[in-house]
Amino acid sequence: MATQEKQKLPLVERVPLGCHGLIVSKQGLGCMGMSHPLMGGSKDDQQMIELIHYAVDCGITFLDTADVYGPHTNEILVGKAVKGIRDKVQIATKFGVADLSFNVKGDPAYVRSACEASLKRLDVDCIDLYYQHRIDPTVPIEITVGEMKKLVEEGKVKYLGLSEASAADIKRAHAVHPISAVQLEWSLWTRDVEAEIIPTCRELGIGIVSYSPLGRGFFSGKGIVEEFAEDDWRKTRIPRFRPQNLELNKVFYERLQDIGAKKQHTPGQIALAWLHHQGNDVVPIPGTTKIKNFEENVGALAVHLSKEDLQEIEEAVPPEAIAGERSPYMKFTWQNTCSPPLSSWKNSI
Repeated sequence: MATQEKQKLPLVERVPLGCHGLIVSKQGLGCMGMSHPLMGGSKDDQQMIELIHYAVDCGITFLDTADVYGPHTNEILVGKAVKGIRDKVQIATKFGVADLSFNVKGDPAYVRSACEASLKRLDVDCIDLYYQHRIDPTVPIEITVGEMKKLVEEGKVKYLGLSEASAADIKRAHAVHPISAVQLEWSLWTRDVEAEIIPTCRELGIGIVSYSPLGRGFFSGKGIVEEFAEDDWRKTRIPRFRPQNLELNKVFYERLQDIGAKKQHTPGQIALAWLHHQGNDVVPIPGTTKIKNFEENVGALAVHLSKEDLQEIEEAVPPEAIAGERSPYMKFTWQNTCSPPLSSWKNSI
């Protein structure tokens, strides 16, 4: 895979993620789509490894995966890709979604077994950032994070994270062991986290990792200017991509297209740049399987937006006007999941 063009891409800054020592690239690379059966099936492993190497050469060193992606095959892929360059990358992986049916687990035995399995699949001695992927509504978060803390003490994990956790659960977890990052869906069309979760993270010095920063590909034109693959789950499972909703939502892509045209940037670059302008503690992790899309995403780091630009962009995509839920699994998101009180666990043993 050619790398001679990478010098034309903007310099990728390295930034602290949280306040406990983790340093990552200002933008990450979401690896799920490289081997997730619901995203058009497995891709050619060698091509995906070459894409990861190209990303690292370009300065994008923060790699995001999870045990459920595949399941399992994505961690194996990432593990192969980092052979020989382990010291150049920061690997983030997750546990807690036990299978594609969204069977969520957070008990200590599961936490430990999941970590051991991820270490083996990644073929590494230590995971840089280990997230609880979803909150188990049957296990107090203090119990789950207590076991994660032991993994840090044993040198199997360096830093801890949470994904799709409420502000209350973030505070409870952080009281057990410092949380370095919270991963959440944050983009121009998903902004409800701004009311309470973002302020909580900032109060506690927790880094913010934005997944699906392009609206699951919407702001890159997926479903509008680029057709979905026949077996891509987004067109049938993501409510915002269902035909009746997509017809209503496409106006927001068109508005960003007009804004981007004035600046000679794509709608996707405008959407990513908007996130970068939300703060130095924000690290988006757009995913892709194509070099040209990767280069477009990195190009967002060079986009400068004024206060007037940001206001225009936000007015162009009012989140309350978006048609459809953001996820088919809303009952497992921070809005609808609450960790039980610690007393309930103590009373059960």
